[in-house]
Amino acid sequence: MDIRYKALSVHLLTATGAVLAMLAMLAAVKEQWSLMFLWLVVAFVVDGIDGPLARRYDVKKNWANYDGVLMDLIIDYLTYVFIPAFALFESGLLSGWTGWFAIILIVYGSVVYFADSRMKTTDNSFAGFPGCWNMVVIVLFATKPHWIVILVIVIALTAAMFSNIKFIHPVRTERWRAISLPVAIAWVVFAAWAAWVDFHPASWAIWGLVVTSVWLLLAGAAQQIWPARR
Repeated sequence: MDIRYKALSVHLLTATGAVLAMLAMLAAVKEQWSLMFLWLVVAFVVDGIDGPLARRYDVKKNWANYDGVLMDLIIDYLTYVFIPAFALFESGLLSGWTGWFAIILIVYGSVVYFADSRMKTTDNSFAGFPGCWNMVVIVLFATKPHWIVILVIVIALTAAMFSNIKFIHPVRTERWRAISLPVAIAWVVFAAWAAWVDFHPASWAIWGLVVTSVWLLLAGAAQQIWPARR
């Protein structure tokens, strides 16, 4: 196949994220939370593989008519931020003023962060929490902590978006990638399985989801604390 059509195929793969976002939103409106998260996990997988393919086939050069970065940001905002925030609000995990406060923080802070041209670091990590609320909210659904804990997490991560704390990209951050990439793959498996069993508290997937989430959340800060030797 001509490389131009391979590049176009990558753009079309990225665009499927919009369909997955719609399917997730339709499930969320019906309060079918497990189904919603299954669609979001599929969208997460697509988002994980289209980037390497885009670089491999140099889509900016070989099919420049479409802006893959813009397309990716639009879909990411839907699947990483907007739909998870809606689920957090409608599920009852936060009620009353706490729910309103949390979703305003999430959607407002995230759209400002997504527009920040400084979000990437020199090692292809993220400067500040990258607005991966889909990964956060699924853990909250799985563990169902007290509403105060949820509110503290939302406030802390929103503040972290505008900090100098580093958060790894499990595919693009080279340091510790031999650990981070398998952990990210395990996270996908645990997330899908936890949603499949409707977040049953006895499922081993819940603990796997928590452990892998902690690594992905803290690995970047750990790299800052223990910088690489030159």
